[in-house]
Amino acid sequence: MNITMMNDDEYLPLRDVVFNTLRQEILTGKMKPGERLMEIHLANKLGVSRTPIREAIRKLELEGLVIMIPRRGAEVAQITWKNLKDVLEVRRALDVLAIELACERMSQEKISSLHKACEAFEAATKTQDTRKIAEADVALHDIIVVSTGNDRLIQLVNNLAEQMYRYRFEYLKDASQHPMLVREHKEMYQSILRQDKAAAATLVRKHIDNQEEAIIRQLRLEKEEKKHN
Repeated sequence: MNITMMNDDEYLPLRDVVFNTLRQEILTGKMKPGERLMEIHLANKLGVSRTPIREAIRKLELEGLVIMIPRRGAEVAQITWKNLKDVLEVRRALDVLAIELACERMSQEKISSLHKACEAFEAATKTQDTRKIAEADVALHDIIVVSTGNDRLIQLVNNLAEQMYRYRFEYLKDASQHPMLVREHKEMYQSILRQDKAAAATLVRKHIDNQEEAIIRQLRLEKEEKKHN
């Protein structure tokens, strides 16, 4: 299949379409950690020349999603405990600040949007479609961050967004976590509604802690499955 048929935006340059396609496959786990990115194979698969593939791989390397291995070439970066903890430590601090500011600054319109986002997330969990659930989760948290009105904070959160999406996808694979996530989102909404900054900050810290535990558990499970295959 030609890659231009796989993307909704026909006006994007081909190199960007290739980049977005490969990045999405990495973020959603279709391309596994450690999987090699063979230029000829990808070019044939996507119906393009090797040049946009090469350009996309360079951009993916800059984002930390791909690493270059001497004498092996490019491969999908592993999800390591160290990188996971580094990303979540920063995200935890940013999310605490965001929800504290949201308690002070969120408009009634945004509060209404957040309530709808909570309902949309709960509805998404019933589809068992991890991608839809992840998108609903991102949309919910984006409302909180944007409502702070702090452009620097929004920028910092956006800088972590791609790596967070990859981790988010890992823990959302575990359907047993969904009811807890639905409950936590509703509790965060209620804390913002009450403008209770202390409760909101505590909830967010616990929310991230639970994510970290779930991701580590999921990664261990996948590691065990690989041993037995």
